[in-house]
Amino acid sequence: MKRHLTVLLALLTALLVVQTPAHAAPPVGDSAATAPATQQVLSPTPYMGWNTYYALGGDPTDAEVRSIADFLVTSGLRDAGYEYVWIDGNWAAPTPRSSAGDLVANPEQFPDGLKPLVDYIHAKGLKAGIYTDAGPYIPGKCGLGSHGYYQRDADQFAAWEFDAVKVDYLCGIAADLDPKTVYTEFAQALRNNAGGRPMLFNLCNPVTSPDWGDYPQEQQSTYSWSYAPAIAQSWRTYTDVGFVGEIKFKDVLRNYDANARHPEVAGPGHFNDPDYLGPELGMSDEEFRTQMTLWSVAAAPLVIGSDVRALSRTSLGILADRDVLAINQDTAGVQAVRVGPAGTTETWVKRLADGDRAVVLLNRGDSPATLTTTAQSVGLSGDRFTLKDAWTDRVTESAGTISAAVPAHGAALFRVGPAAGAPGVPHVVAGLPRVTKVGDDAVPAAVAPVAAGGDRARVEVNVRNDGARPVFAPRVELTVPDGWTARPLGKAPKLLTPDHTVTQAFTISLPADAAPGSATLTATTSYEVTGKGRPRQETSSPLVVAPAPPDGDIVLSHHDWISATSGWMSPTVDRSVGGWSPISMLGQEYPTGLGVASPSTVRYYLGDRCTRLTTTVGIDDAVRNVGPEGGTSTFQVIGDGQVLFDSGVLTRDDIRRADIDLTGVRVLDLVVDDAGDGGYNDRADWAGLDTTC
Repeated sequence: MKRHLTVLLALLTALLVVQTPAHAAPPVGDSAATAPATQQVLSPTPYMGWNTYYALGGDPTDAEVRSIADFLVTSGLRDAGYEYVWIDGNWAAPTPRSSAGDLVANPEQFPDGLKPLVDYIHAKGLKAGIYTDAGPYIPGKCGLGSHGYYQRDADQFAAWEFDAVKVDYLCGIAADLDPKTVYTEFAQALRNNAGGRPMLFNLCNPVTSPDWGDYPQEQQSTYSWSYAPAIAQSWRTYTDVGFVGEIKFKDVLRNYDANARHPEVAGPGHFNDPDYLGPELGMSDEEFRTQMTLWSVAAAPLVIGSDVRALSRTSLGILADRDVLAINQDTAGVQAVRVGPAGTTETWVKRLADGDRAVVLLNRGDSPATLTTTAQSVGLSGDRFTLKDAWTDRVTESAGTISAAVPAHGAALFRVGPAAGAPGVPHVVAGLPRVTKVGDDAVPAAVAPVAAGGDRARVEVNVRNDGARPVFAPRVELTVPDGWTARPLGKAPKLLTPDHTVTQAFTISLPADAAPGSATLTATTSYEVTGKGRPRQETSSPLVVAPAPPDGDIVLSHHDWISATSGWMSPTVDRSVGGWSPISMLGQEYPTGLGVASPSTVRYYLGDRCTRLTTTVGIDDAVRNVGPEGGTSTFQVIGDGQVLFDSGVLTRDDIRRADIDLTGVRVLDLVVDDAGDGGYNDRADWAGLDTTC
């Protein structure tokens, strides 16, 4: 049972008077006490800003940080709330301390030191953040550590006039320290800094099993919730959401799910932290909009990880959307919880300070879907409700049903509250165009459709009325790329009554020379509302146009794929993932194939042209140079949704050879999963991939 927040925090405060364990001896000369730090409400709502790590990597410079500060101002991001400019790791000199024991900035990166840079940031109406680690500096293992110098470093950060401190745990785990103990000591030093300067404390322990290997629960990020709310303004809840220059949607979902485990400990002034926002670092615009939606309802700190100077207008608009930010910055500080079961589609709800609800309809799947919940399910009562779409600003009225047509990897976000006054525009859901058949083959609802030149396909658009009044003459028009044709099937009805759905179907035809890639199908839905005119909604969906199918005896890895994903890096042709070494398993090298990291899916279009595939699968020998942890995967070959080969669980000491009948297969997927123990060290190989077509 979840405990009331104030009771939990009181208990945590009592528990935080701890003894230092034998393997974490008190640092010599550190004046920080082990008593718990008093929590300060320095940021009643989630703080917002930008951080150097994902965009600038290991060598941020004074000039780059000043340029970012300038852009935050000129772009309007500062005025939207992004006020913290955070210098992450690798800012210190190669020998990070002076002979007196003070931290020293790298003079090549910060020739004037950090204080003039902080002054510049402040002069822009911004705040400054800095980075350190809770462990000791260990050359060759971690670049900066404060263990043994907690009070000295806290005093120095205050003297430089920083407003926030991020405290990592890379040195801490290398030294086998107890995070609860050392973070409490650091928090006390930070609160007791000699200048009396208020500074945010971001507790950043990213150590997570199995991603990092096998660590005790008490040393992991997933344990921070049990002590961090009493000492920090925010605390990381899982491992990093990506790598320098790369944040992927699957890891956004992974971190969000981990972050959602303990919503009860979040509240004004202290928040769960799922890591940074990653526009244009590997996600589509739709996927990043989903991350922004999820982070906002999670009451998460909104810290941008990308180089904001290079972002598109679309990304900047997503970051600065007022209605979405208002949900994140709601004064109640409540974190969203899931309503109903977990799955490909989900509903999440966040209670807002004025009694309204922020409702998320999340589509984790690879095809569009119309998702539905009810006002009653999200904790509201009555018979009329106002729905404001936070992303489109469209305001409608519902009789109790909350629905949206949600793209693949998308999320709808509504602010829902009781309706009053004259009736509003009925909430009509204009569906996204969905390909239900290609040729004579049905497309499963959860599968992204694929067409090829010369194909015919059936496209359906559902229109649903969730309002209390009917709408009249609903009509759908479908727009397709130049050279294609779209023909409606059937006639539109004269009206659409409440709680009913109408489906408009079309046949589309692709020319024989349709260019491979992603095409867009756009549906324009309109309808008449008494006294409100004829509202219009435009929705669109992508359709993958496949490259030409293979011909003859080929190596499949040398053929163009439709799409390809890898747990980290990218699928690598004829090399181990990352490209550093040849494909090698059990000491034998293979000249052709694919190197990936779990989880991975590589999709090819065969067009019913191939009959046979032979391959050898297993874990690449490169893992033997990394360590004994991880390195377990499963391999599947899937044709048109049917499993044609399943390797079972393979370790670094196993391989499997497969000879697979491809007769009749149109779309082929090569799938690698993590065997249930995470993706650590899962460098997987598809060797050979000899195909007869």
